[in-house]
Amino acid sequence: MDYKFISIENKDNIGIIKLNRPTVFNAINEEMLYEIAHQLGVYDTNNEIAAVIIKGNETAFAAGIDILDLHEKQEKGGFILSDYYKSFSLIEDFNKPLIAAVSGYTLGIGLSLAMTCDIILAADNAQFGLPEISIGIIPGFGTTQKLRQIIGKPKAAEMILTGRALSAEEANESGLISRIVPLVDLENEALRIAKQIASFPRIAVEKAKETINTPQQRILESGIDVENRNIQYCLSNSDFREAIAAFIEKRASNNKNQ
Repeated sequence: MDYKFISIENKDNIGIIKLNRPTVFNAINEEMLYEIAHQLGVYDTNNEIAAVIIKGNETAFAAGIDILDLHEKQEKGGFILSDYYKSFSLIEDFNKPLIAAVSGYTLGIGLSLAMTCDIILAADNAQFGLPEISIGIIPGFGTTQKLRQIIGKPKAAEMILTGRALSAEEANESGLISRIVPLVDLENEALRIAKQIASFPRIAVEKAKETINTPQQRILESGIDVENRNIQYCLSNSDFREAIAAFIEKRASNNKNQ
């Protein structure tokens, strides 16, 4: 399959998926997310691939959802939130170790994508944030629930309710990431870790991943139902449509709060 929004490279038994929309800071649209999920499905059935790295570029891992694409699809009635959730579910179901090599902006759905990975290596210039509240919506794809579990309610609430981003240092102190790596070393370190994991017995690695993730998934289910319901409500609210229009027109939003 030819991809439009990602590029693929294999190094020995390691798969590498690069988010490839540099002109929009790797903003994620529905098609990009589908391409990621599809390629992970290909890697899952490829016995030669033992682990996978997802990366962006030095400026941005992914700076949020593609708002122009979202607006256009919503205006045409073509925005279906469940399609995003379906792709995220497929990514979550990936059986092999998944490593995020994160640098620059890692915001909104970009952070959601990074949090589907088993290991998050962050460059020293990484910034982690959830700015969705500024356009009248809340983070989705399990992010509200995962974030609370990982960094605790107070800091998660501050990130979600104010949109404040965390530096790499704060993210490391909060337990959001595995550790910080100098930007110049990020890709090589991600590859080193992937190869180390790939050197171990494959069945043990996959069972270890399943064992680590199972308790979290069981706890998440009811919270994700609430999250999904509230996102749907926000999407149908006039303040969300006004906030999107204001963003596109580069003006202040006139919220009705109704």
